[in-house]
Amino acid sequence: MPMAQLDRFLVHIFARGASRLLLIPGQAPALEMPDGQRLTLVPTPMTAVMVEALAGEVMGLDEKAAWSQNPTVEWPYSVDGKPLGLKIQRTPAGASLEAAVQAAPVKAAPAAPRIELSQPAPAAHASGPRIEIQGPAGGGSLAERLFKTLLAKGGSDLHLSSHQIPLARISGDMEELTEYGVMEPSQMEDLMRGLANGDTWRHFEEKHDADFAYPFEAGGCRLRVNFFMDRIGHGLVARVIPNQIPDPDALGIPEPVRRLAMLPKGLVLVTGPTGSGKSTTLAAIIDIANRQRKDHIVTIEDPIEFVHPRKRCLVNQREVGTHTASFKSGLRAALREDPDIVMVGEMRDLETIAIALETALTGHLVFGTLHTNNAIGTIDRIVDQFPADRQQQIRVMLSDALKCVVSQVLLKKIGGGRVAALETLFIGPAIANLIREAKTPQIVSQMQTGKAYGQRLMNDAMVELILARKVDPLEGYLKCPDKESFIQACKRNGIPFDLRAAGETEL
Repeated sequence: MPMAQLDRFLVHIFARGASRLLLIPGQAPALEMPDGQRLTLVPTPMTAVMVEALAGEVMGLDEKAAWSQNPTVEWPYSVDGKPLGLKIQRTPAGASLEAAVQAAPVKAAPAAPRIELSQPAPAAHASGPRIEIQGPAGGGSLAERLFKTLLAKGGSDLHLSSHQIPLARISGDMEELTEYGVMEPSQMEDLMRGLANGDTWRHFEEKHDADFAYPFEAGGCRLRVNFFMDRIGHGLVARVIPNQIPDPDALGIPEPVRRLAMLPKGLVLVTGPTGSGKSTTLAAIIDIANRQRKDHIVTIEDPIEFVHPRKRCLVNQREVGTHTASFKSGLRAALREDPDIVMVGEMRDLETIAIALETALTGHLVFGTLHTNNAIGTIDRIVDQFPADRQQQIRVMLSDALKCVVSQVLLKKIGGGRVAALETLFIGPAIANLIREAKTPQIVSQMQTGKAYGQRLMNDAMVELILARKVDPLEGYLKCPDKESFIQACKRNGIPFDLRAAGETEL
């Protein structure tokens, strides 16, 4: 029978008169001598995956079953007939293994593993409390405690990956939740199974990704959850969606944008990069319509995020994959549902965009989102989705249907949190003519001279936030689309900042 890989380390305990072997993630394998001194065996640090693999090779079926359910497992072992006691435990850095010399010989028949159900004292290198799958008594499940920590820290997203410490996005930055330690594969799978229903889990097992909304009642919110598989195992990202519809005043939505909720017909687009708050802005506008109009609102989302209760409007919310097959099929069906307002969560493909345009032109108010970086680029993005022989027709349709493009980006606020800078392009006769004639670059000058009508360029929006002392100038510089004009705008408004530091950060 070939020697187990772990035995190659264990034999050194007796050869060198040591009392223990320590395999700790992030540290080199070491022997602990009777006087307490440590002797490094090899210079290469161990990883949690390596430690668990070495232990798994010498575990019996009982030990493996116990390890899948408990934070610490101990069992007897022998090398060349010499008795040892092995102990594997979960620590904040991952699985660690200890082998200690035993005074009594190991019995021929292996004993059942001894399982420590109470939380053991952390190892010397541990930086936080040990995390068990079900958590400490009265603490709730691991998922619940992670979600509560995310909310307590004011985070927007929770990132969990196998063999990684949980991460939270707080004020735009990723921060480790070191108190939870490394997420082991068994923890990840159990946590994810507890969040998903049967259909969602089956879809994930088949497709290796899944999207759904999870109601987190203990936190007074919902979570948009994405399951995925990557090269090291299971993972998920959960984004916080408040149960309460966002307040337009708190979001800083200007009055011209609020009035979009009262348009009788047309197409309104809210654009920006992923995670820029498009859904939040759109939910606030829809809520204004829900409070002030007496109409029928149909939303098509993937998944349903903000829940809109009936106020003055009837609101039907449909989820892609649950209530309709796709955005395009849901949008096509909406035309037969007597809607006044239709909200499309994402306009992902040519056919969805085409149906949205037709819906807007037939007397409905359509709201949608696109992943574009600025308002003018949104127009070109839509036109470029279509074949060359149809693009002129689409420009004509777009010039008639499009009423406004709101493009936004999130910036870090001074003192914590984030705030949205909004670029707004309202389509009047002059701009509609430029769209028809494919002269979109000239729209910038129209926006610069039309501030009285609600037009606002992104750089101007950022300068306003800087003057209001909500955003640092360097943050605006790093996120602005046109850096040269941003510098000039800052100079005109007497805003000083260290351009060299901004350039170094950007590089």
